[in-house]
Amino acid sequence: MTAKTASSAETSLAHLPQIHEPRNPGTALDLDRVASIQANTSAIERRAATLPGRRSVKKDYQAAWLLRAITLIDLTTLSGDDTEGRVRRLCTKAANPVRQDLLDALGMDAITTGAVCVYHEMIPTAVSALQGTGIPVAAVSTGFPAGLSPFHLRLAEIEESVKAGAKEIDIVISRRHVLTQNWQALYDEMKAFRAACGDAHVKAILATGELGTLRNVARASWVCMMAGADFIKTSTGKESVNATLPVSLTMIRAIRAYHEATGFRVGYKPAGGISKAKDAVTYLTLIKDELGDRWLRPDLFRFGASSLLGDIERQLEHHVTGRYSAAHRHPIG
Repeated sequence: MTAKTASSAETSLAHLPQIHEPRNPGTALDLDRVASIQANTSAIERRAATLPGRRSVKKDYQAAWLLRAITLIDLTTLSGDDTEGRVRRLCTKAANPVRQDLLDALGMDAITTGAVCVYHEMIPTAVSALQGTGIPVAAVSTGFPAGLSPFHLRLAEIEESVKAGAKEIDIVISRRHVLTQNWQALYDEMKAFRAACGDAHVKAILATGELGTLRNVARASWVCMMAGADFIKTSTGKESVNATLPVSLTMIRAIRAYHEATGFRVGYKPAGGISKAKDAVTYLTLIKDELGDRWLRPDLFRFGASSLLGDIERQLEHHVTGRYSAAHRHPIG
């Protein structure tokens, strides 16, 4: 059985039919609902602890899941020493994420990553390098990663990034609004960011490692979705604690409840610390269990990662050849 055959037993793997979901328009801020949201931390942590061992995906099925994971990666470079050359190489990798000989052995057509994520200054380079690939450019914004620059400058940064060609904007919320329970201020901020994005989709980075409690994570998730976030995202990747399974479970259950209440689907993006193929499969099975197959598409789920792709490609080579290769055989940039 080839990887393509295995994937069809789950769901179609690559080049999925385009589904045009209506964007989440947001709702009025319901402070009573926000105040009623709780999070049973011990139960969430127990459930999360069972996840890595509850689903065993092997052989061709594992290869199919890993290929799906590639299509969901926001291939990212957010370093102070980024150069145009590095970004162009990253874009080349995004358009050709798996060596052709491996794709041929797996019976797969070409696939791409979900997006390329860069700082504002690198948007023109990325847009030019990705021309004709259909891969969108995502840009971090609003004083990333701390989000403490003047508010009018954060709005202007969004507008400039959209003007430069970014189709997705990853904004950072003001953590102080969550820590002080100032939900009106968080809602107003998020609505202003959403409006500044225009047609570009907005991912709200909660920086969950700095929010203190899972209850705060759940409430912040709801407030950002009420304000019109297209995605909610765990982390900037710069905090000491980034994406974790308990945080992910909390956030995707908020997404599920929001969909049940409003009919609108909001995407989810775990970011930071996800570098191993086996972890990617764990996150995908969590999404499948909690939200269903519809969320296993790039318009509703992304990994924020820079090194994950390299490990996935090594695992695919092992699946094809029975041998692990050196990391330099699968360069990212």
